Amino acid sequence: MRLTPMRFKEFTWPHNPEIYTVERRRRIAVHQVPFGPCVMQELGGSYRVLKGEGVFTGEDAYQRFKDLAEVFQEEGPGLLIHPVWQTEKAYFTALEAVEEPRPDFVRYRFEFWEDPGGYDGGLKAVETGGGSPGGALAEKGVENQRVHTVRKGDTLWAVAKQYGVELTALIQANPQIKNPNLIFPGEAVKVP
Repeated sequence: MRLTPMRFKEFTWPHNPEIYTVERRRRIAVHQVPFGPCVMQELGGSYRVLKGEGVFTGEDAYQRFKDLAEVFQEEGPGLLIHPVWQTEKAYFTALEAVEEPRPDFVRYRFEFWEDPGGYDGGLKAVETGGGSPGGALAEKGVENQRVHTVRKGDTLWAVAKQYGVELTALIQANPQIKNPNLIFPGEAVKVP
């Protein structure tokens, strides 16, 4: 089985990391009682932490690590597209070189924290003109809307690239696709 490459914001891994770990965490506060035991209080909600480890190899290995480090420096959450797990909005919380980088080999570790808001508040409609809700799609009407029929090997990322649209806009235009990492041949994808 060939997996799609992992992506975060505008960075695409040249090959998927070797190790993935998914933790589920619960928000807990710990209060120290004077001269007594600790009291724990559940703060509600839980989130996932995706950790991994991989290598960049080849003449441009260190440059790829530097490119990933630049993405790490960007503020705010982004869309994390993982080859196996559900696509989610996440924060890039840690990046480290595990050993001294060589020009042709860099081993690294990373960590992402799932944004508890996920898709609920993370993706916003972008107006493309006319001031009407829904922007260009509402103005074009259904008869002029572009539709891509999924072929074997297609990914939403590749479809977005083919039509020159943002991946987040493509995902937003297709709420019927519950897992953006999983599309099937014959499926209709609306292209904004």
